[in-house]
Amino acid sequence: MGKLYLVPTPVGNLMDMTFRAVEVLKSVQVILAEDTRTTSVLLKRYGIVTRMESFHKFNEHAKVAPVSDRIAGGIDMALVTDAGTPAISDPGFLLVRACIEKGVCVETLPGATAFVPALVDSGLPADRFVFEGFLPVKKGRRTRLAVLAEESRTMVFYESPYRLAGTLADLAEVMGDGRRCSVTREISKLHEETRRGTLSLMAGWFRENPPKGEIVLIVEGKDYEGKGKKPEDS
Repeated sequence: MGKLYLVPTPVGNLMDMTFRAVEVLKSVQVILAEDTRTTSVLLKRYGIVTRMESFHKFNEHAKVAPVSDRIAGGIDMALVTDAGTPAISDPGFLLVRACIEKGVCVETLPGATAFVPALVDSGLPADRFVFEGFLPVKKGRRTRLAVLAEESRTMVFYESPYRLAGTLADLAEVMGDGRRCSVTREISKLHEETRRGTLSLMAGWFRENPPKGEIVLIVEGKDYEGKGKKPEDS
């Protein structure tokens, strides 16, 4: 019986790759890649010549069964996404579940995940937090925001740069203008930036200064609002 490895890849700087991740990608027989073109750049950087196959959200449902069957049949495979840890707002969950059901060993390597450095850098409590990923764009959005307005833990979101200003404005409307937040973009890349302030202040800033790149938004929980020392606006 083979083995499935979930291998995190850098979210920005290619030097964030771990020694262990490189060795695993060299040792398996197949690398399942979200985008083979993107992954090929990483593989070339580290001299990895393992064969790749595509595995992404558009073919995931169709490929889960045959891929898990092949692993159960004795082929070691590694799953990678374009950046970060597989199954965190990226394909992976369905394949992991299928492999577990077939008795296949699944091993997840520690490594890059975009929200962890953004959370720690925010200056907001990181001992208890909830990861929300991407908010609903339309259906169920207002309902979800109303529920989150009562959340006491620090909240972590991923967001498109094109929707960031609107999302900040929506959060300010539901949670209050004074709720603190932190916006981090382009983590571990050349133009990495973190801005901290209130939801209303950040909504205005990014409305006037449209951002680029990958966005992680951190919002303080309800119980923390108005208590203790808060991060300075920057």
